Amino acid sequence: MKPNQANWGLSFSPAGDRLLPRLAQAGLIQQQVSNGASPSARDTLQQQWGDASGFVVVGACGLVTRLIAPLLQDKHRDPAVVVVDPQGRFAIPLLGGHGAGAETLSQSVAAVLGGEAVLTGSSSAQGRLALDAFGHQWGWRRSSTGDWNALMQRASAIAPDGSTSAALWVQQTSGSTRWRELTATAAAGVVNGEAQQAPGGLADLTIGVERGAGCRWYPPSLWLGLGCERGTSQSLIARLIDEQLDQLLLAPEAIAGMASIDRKADEPALLSLSQAHGWTQQWLTAEALAAIPVPNPSAAVAAEMGTASVAEASALLAAGPGARLLLPKTIGRAAAGEQGAATLAIAISAEQWAPQRGQLHLVGSGPGSLDLLTPDARRALSEATVWVGYGLYLDLLEPLRRPDQLRCDGRLTEERARCSQALALANQGLTVALVSSGDSGIYAMAGLALELWLSQHPNQRPSFEVHPGISALQLAAARAGAPLMHDFCTISLSDRLTPWDVIEQRLKAAASGDFVVALYNPRSKGREWQLARAQELLLAGRPESTPVALARQLGRPEEQVSLHCLGSLPIEQVDMLTLVLIGNSTSRTQDGRMVTPRGYPGAELA
Repeated sequence: MKPNQANWGLSFSPAGDRLLPRLAQAGLIQQQVSNGASPSARDTLQQQWGDASGFVVVGACGLVTRLIAPLLQDKHRDPAVVVVDPQGRFAIPLLGGHGAGAETLSQSVAAVLGGEAVLTGSSSAQGRLALDAFGHQWGWRRSSTGDWNALMQRASAIAPDGSTSAALWVQQTSGSTRWRELTATAAAGVVNGEAQQAPGGLADLTIGVERGAGCRWYPPSLWLGLGCERGTSQSLIARLIDEQLDQLLLAPEAIAGMASIDRKADEPALLSLSQAHGWTQQWLTAEALAAIPVPNPSAAVAAEMGTASVAEASALLAAGPGARLLLPKTIGRAAAGEQGAATLAIAISAEQWAPQRGQLHLVGSGPGSLDLLTPDARRALSEATVWVGYGLYLDLLEPLRRPDQLRCDGRLTEERARCSQALALANQGLTVALVSSGDSGIYAMAGLALELWLSQHPNQRPSFEVHPGISALQLAAARAGAPLMHDFCTISLSDRLTPWDVIEQRLKAAASGDFVVALYNPRSKGREWQLARAQELLLAGRPESTPVALARQLGRPEEQVSLHCLGSLPIEQVDMLTLVLIGNSTSRTQDGRMVTPRGYPGAELA
């Protein structure tokens, strides 16, 4: 979305009016005009055309085409237009597919409404990277130079198998290189590699912080470290930055943000300058800055500020691990009509580093069936640049993944590594989905990911959001009948992270409290006796006839649900893919269903 601009939702029918609140609740539209409103949807389209970031219009494609035809200017200035049918079945990017982000918006709309995005662009149809748009997903900004139309025409002329008489040459000097792992790049016939040199020395596409001619993407890899006297003129600081960027041939589009000591957090010139350019701000403590080795420490600055460096240390610390200085501390002094003085240092990130632009989404994929995936989770997956998760869970979601979305598989016992990888990618300014089965907040990744996120400095954190899913407990209960109508608890029998004496204490408490109990991780090859011990402890508080549901491979083609009694539980049938749901003393089975009465015997039914 363009800075400070909104997406408008417009409806031309009563049926369409029902879709707008759902899109607004999901944050896809910020303003909405229903059918029959005043001003009308037609008038709003005309009045807001030059200011809006995009329009989601519920109506007929022919109607919308006729309405926008007189308003069209050019592909670089027109907003995105997505047309949705009144039933929400299809979302069609009618205008601004690449540059204005209509394809991405249509995919998010389809995810929220449970529909399908109808993409007609050549890149999408052939499963290729749209070279004139893909950088937005990776947090990059596009140059206004270069013939992007010619670049896309060359890409579209390459055969789907990548065979071509002249490959597309991409030169990359900074920014994340993970995009090269996308299968779509091979289909596009792109030749990558820093060591490879394009014929004639000019690349078809350049990715880096250097300004120049041709088609370029600028990753957020530059951080400005600034210090200044109190009351320094904004024009002085702006001139200092512009002069140094010009001398170093650095593109301002590659600036991720600016940083300084926290004592300058109220400095008017710094605040105004960052707001004018849309730069992220980092205000750092003297203690944090003093710990950063710099080439030009100052005893005078240390005596005044509590750290021997402000500009250099701020730039290096803000630019993240592995950063290096491109510009050491440089002093800017007042010209006529200005006051004060300022220092500037410029650091470049090891790849790219823009935590405040990044997003980390904890996605609960549900038990396995795509039908049980929530719209909220679908939208998070649709908008993510990278999916991180255990390979089996990602396999279940694979039908939803697009060719331009990177998949990072992990192994079952490497939860911390997956969380660290997802957070590291979000710190680069990417939108990342960290996938767990079931609900990510129940025996899954949300807790560990949140702990790692909290360990980072508040100034260097991506956004963090948990998207709940349907847990195995819920689906097992639904398949068995209605066993959770009274108080219940969940207990994991895995002692890999929890000592067995603590687990046994919880089982005893559940037995004495007469809870319905769901047992996760009930039995594996290395833990064969724990389920029998749990059975023994629970029988101390309820009869042998207590019903038990064994639910295996829930939500998958191999799903099996069977009812048993606690006293004769077939333990040998249970494995790690099984959830064991044990009723309380009032639970019963009838006609193949398991039910726990809402009230105890003698209580009035309600």
